Amino acid sequence: MSPKKPSSKRPAAKRAAAAVTLGIPVGQRTVPLPAPSSSRGLSVFSALAERKTIRTISGRGISLQLLSDLLWSACGINRESGPFGIPGRTAASASNSQEIDLFVALELGVYRYVPIPHSLLLVSSEDLRPLAIGPGQGMAGAKAPVRLIYVVDIARFAKAGFQEPGLWNQEIQKSYYFVDTGLIAGNVYLFAASRGLAAWFHNCNREGAAKDLKLRADQRVLFAQTVGYPA
Repeated sequence: MSPKKPSSKRPAAKRAAAAVTLGIPVGQRTVPLPAPSSSRGLSVFSALAERKTIRTISGRGISLQLLSDLLWSACGINRESGPFGIPGRTAASASNSQEIDLFVALELGVYRYVPIPHSLLLVSSEDLRPLAIGPGQGMAGAKAPVRLIYVVDIARFAKAGFQEPGLWNQEIQKSYYFVDTGLIAGNVYLFAASRGLAAWFHNCNREGAAKDLKLRADQRVLFAQTVGYPA
């Protein structure tokens, strides 16, 4: 007797369930996010005291409001007039170049976070969360609902508000985008601590993610960060 083939309906059913939890219709290209919640979590000092890396993350889904708050805290717009007349974000960047993009890998697909307007743009309808994990990291956080993939867009340095020489030096560029990624990741850690979530910053399958996200040559996958409820 030949082994029973797995049902092809199961992945679709799982994506549908994830879509219900988030309130995002499957396949919707642009998803407006609710305004960041005015409710407060822990104080900054309390969040710093609670900040930690947690790799044991459950598959429990999160709401669209919580995802919205997470992304805004990471690198959302917090003032209309920032450095050099460009809207300012919750995370600093070299000459306000805002060169780091967040790709949000969910069970129902991958979206790029767009700070203006505060929304998600569909990039892939596939569940690419497995790509947001590096070699030797096992299955830690494999069922987590959110995996952030950090991508630098080198072309944005040429559009920065202040064109200082370092923006054109490849080695200095690296120092800028690594630091800027760390600033965003730090915001994610503090947000997670303030809301009782688990967060883990780690390596990822850079080549696989770049291919499946259809990135340009001047876009590079840097790191990933898994977020969800502690297991």
